[in-house]
Amino acid sequence: MAVAFTFPGQGSQSVGMGKDLADAFPEARRVFEEVDEALSESLSKLIWEGPEETLTLTANAQPALMAVSLAALRALESRGFSLKDKVSYVAGHSLGEYSALAAAGFVSIADAARLLRIRGNAMQAAVPAGEGAMAAIIGLEQAGVEAACAEAAKGSVCQIANDNGGGQVVISGAKAAVELAAKLCTEKGAKRALMLQVSAPFHSALMAPAAETMREALAGVAKNAPVVPVVSNVTVTPTDDPDEIARRLVQQVTGRVRWRETVEWFGANGVATLYEVGAGKVLSGLARRINRDIATAAIGTAAEIDAALAALG
Repeated sequence: MAVAFTFPGQGSQSVGMGKDLADAFPEARRVFEEVDEALSESLSKLIWEGPEETLTLTANAQPALMAVSLAALRALESRGFSLKDKVSYVAGHSLGEYSALAAAGFVSIADAARLLRIRGNAMQAAVPAGEGAMAAIIGLEQAGVEAACAEAAKGSVCQIANDNGGGQVVISGAKAAVELAAKLCTEKGAKRALMLQVSAPFHSALMAPAAETMREALAGVAKNAPVVPVVSNVTVTPTDDPDEIARRLVQQVTGRVRWRETVEWFGANGVATLYEVGAGKVLSGLARRINRDIATAAIGTAAEIDAALAALG
């Protein structure tokens, strides 16, 4: 049965993540050094020492989470693991798609760090502070959420940003429209509608300026065919074509993260185990709620490296 590696997105970060990997594996420490060199700053110091509010800033959290994911992979590889030989597919949640692509050799770790720093800054700058918002809708089917967004938009922007599965849908757009849509979702039967503490309306049409920035940034880096097919957030189909991957990454900035469908796709295509590579266990929790027939495991600490190696052979 097939194995897929998944890579976490924003919200999985925590101060101290990846430190035990760097202490236990020289190859993992080298990843953090590469990222520091690429960004011309000590991001690793921020990752390991905080402060949390600075790490959480999207321009820092995005390359930081990628660094932890790639450090975990390099630790695995230092023990003889081969992604190409052992893994059928990779995918990542939003910024995690860049981690997945770096893991599969589409871009270098240094270029992934620089791209994610550009992405974070561009997403932050796309909409003036206070004009956008996001909300998590719990316990309402996607069709009901879409109807509420359409009703609330009224010529503005309000759309589904993340279909995370397990009864969790995140909406994004103009602040007033998102607030109204959240209220409408509650009226339509949602168990909860929570306004999120985020700095911008990610994965909405309001991110169009950031999409153009990423189009230019991706055009300027060396790209390779990944050694493992990457299942895209926006299409939920695998590809190993570098130009198509770049196009999908541009679309991803304004498009929906279709995570529920991604996990369903894995199940329909023979994947028996999903490994979450990097910080936290958010994706593992979502996967269990989407498809209980798929086993999950985390690879983010030195102890989890040993367990994964034993299981993967």
